[in-house]
Amino acid sequence: MTKSPASRRHLPTSPFNVPVPPPRDERFAPADRVTHDVYGLGTIISVEDEIAVLVDFGSRRVRITKPYPKLTKL
Repeated sequence: MTKSPASRRHLPTSPFNVPVPPPRDERFAPADRVTHDVYGLGTIISVEDEIAVLVDFGSRRVRITKPYPKLTKL
C-alpha cells in the first residue's frame, strides 16, 4: 500500500472536528439554587475553598468536587 502524494484536507463541516467548549468556571455561593443532571434541584450549603461544594437536594446532601460535572447554576 502506498501513500497518496496529496495531503489530506479536513473539512470544517466534518463531525470529527467538533470544537471543544471551554471549561465552565462557575463560582458558587451558599444559598445559590442549582440543578444537577442526576439529583435534580438543590441549594448550595457550603463552598470548600473553590474545590468542592456541598449541595442539599432535599432527600440527600451531596459533596460535588470541581469541575462540578452536571451541575448548573440557576
